[in-house]
Amino acid sequence: MTRFRSDLAWIPTFATLVAFAVPWPLWGVDRVVAGLPVWIWWHVAWLGLCTALFALFVRSGAWERGMGQRSTTDSGSGTAKAVDAEGDRR
Repeated sequence: MTRFRSDLAWIPTFATLVAFAVPWPLWGVDRVVAGLPVWIWWHVAWLGLCTALFALFVRSGAWERGMGQRSTTDSGSGTAKAVDAEGDRR
């Protein structure tokens, strides 16, 4: 899969995350687990999933490509630095 196509795969991924951010299946459920309503646990788990997927999104380089930058690695420190399309470091 090309980078462009893999970058486009993130769109439905994030759309799904947004759609299920509201606990639709739990509407009207009064169940309590560990002293908190189940819908709060839904949000805790959902935020953890969103964090993991966003970390993958950034590590894949799609963030830099979407912002018109390319990622380079500083050989001295091993840290990634963003470089814009003209080659200027940020």
